[in-house]
Amino acid sequence: MTARDDARSASAPKNPGEFTRGWLVPAIIGSALLMQTLNATVIANALPAMAHTFGVEPLRLNIAITIYLLSAAIFLPLSGWLADRFGARRVFMSSIVLYAVGSIACGLSHGLWELIGARFIQGAAGATLMPVGRLVLLRTTPKSELVGALSVVTMPALLGPVFGPVLGGAIVTFADWRWIFFMNLPIAVSGLILVYRFVPEVRETDPPPVDVPGILLTGIGLAALIFGFESLGRHAVPPAMIAGLFGGGLTALAAYAWHARRTPHAAVDLKIFRKATFSASVIGGGFMRIAMGANPFLLAMLLQVAFGLSAFVAGTMTCISALGALLMKTAAPPILRRFGFRSVLLANAFIVAASFMAYALFRPDWPHWAIALILGIGGFFRSLQFTSLNGMAYADIDQDQMSKAATTSSMAQQLVQSIGIGLSASLLAVLMRLQGETKLTVAVVSPAFIVVGLVTLGSVFWFLRLPADAGDEMNGRGPI
Repeated sequence: MTARDDARSASAPKNPGEFTRGWLVPAIIGSALLMQTLNATVIANALPAMAHTFGVEPLRLNIAITIYLLSAAIFLPLSGWLADRFGARRVFMSSIVLYAVGSIACGLSHGLWELIGARFIQGAAGATLMPVGRLVLLRTTPKSELVGALSVVTMPALLGPVFGPVLGGAIVTFADWRWIFFMNLPIAVSGLILVYRFVPEVRETDPPPVDVPGILLTGIGLAALIFGFESLGRHAVPPAMIAGLFGGGLTALAAYAWHARRTPHAAVDLKIFRKATFSASVIGGGFMRIAMGANPFLLAMLLQVAFGLSAFVAGTMTCISALGALLMKTAAPPILRRFGFRSVLLANAFIVAASFMAYALFRPDWPHWAIALILGIGGFFRSLQFTSLNGMAYADIDQDQMSKAATTSSMAQQLVQSIGIGLSASLLAVLMRLQGETKLTVAVVSPAFIVVGLVTLGSVFWFLRLPADAGDEMNGRGPI
């Protein structure tokens, strides 16, 4: 054993197995991810107030969300290689620091372009937070315990959607929206301490060389598509430029597919899509994630702009959705053990679609408790769907493929979330023109929820192709 190995052993927990096989490490990783989820939910609620500060239309502020996704798409292909090369814990801690720096920059922004630059920094940090944190779990947790571990890791992260809308609404209504970014700092400090103390180091002993051409092609391709989707339905970018973004993005990704077939250590291993469980989770689940990208933005536009509610009242109602999601986390593992991934995903797909379409029924004279109840039921069943998708994705992935699988899954999620945001903004712009409106009204926003609900049903085709015993090893129904 070398001196470096001795030092590494000394810095790692004495008995990492007792942590990684339990709840502590997943909970710590989830707590660090709280920054990301808190900001994601708070910023949607704060968009109208931020738009007023910067003197722009609220619809235009969706770029504050999509620029984050664009930055993450650029840097995501590097996350798996960085974790293998420098160690997952070290990269995870560095990402926490960078995210905190980006948060400070966001809070100090005095113009739209300053905010865009700061959000780009946050996106670069977020590109490694989720996939690297997930990689630690994938490499240290037996498959039979992985669904439970993934449920635990998302519980602290779900506190962001629970408290984010209320906390963000209170800050925006009674204080200054800039504090929605500054509140990340104590979370970052406590996360750094806990990760350093308890999370084991995970790294490859002989990492492959970095695939620079592959990283450039995937980064350019995803960034072009995300910016293209973000620009749909807006007049800020000429239609020819939008077409060029889509054409250039698809060309870059096609070039990457050609490159990957000829490169042993490609940045993204496309062969893992041959595994039915992974493709159903990433591609089929993408239809669900499109709706998840659209949902916070559409609800903010409906409740605050169309209904005229304060950010605090709107946030109080929408947080019930995340509370329902949090309650489902304890129920998901036994449900999956009883019925299996395929049955749960198929049946629940129709429930989730119906819940999104039900939001189109909301009217300003509805009791707030009724709106909150429907949002809570929707969050409950969406949580079951995403717990199932996240667990099943790695059912047939070998250990040496885990880092690339985690990176590929995260890249796909970033892309489809941007599609959801772009779709929602485009729908609202089109509906405004069709109805001859110059501002957002209930009649403009409501139909968008029906379209989003119908989009989620595209996942059914992928779930039908799964074998009845798909992923049984993950949920305790199959051999361990």
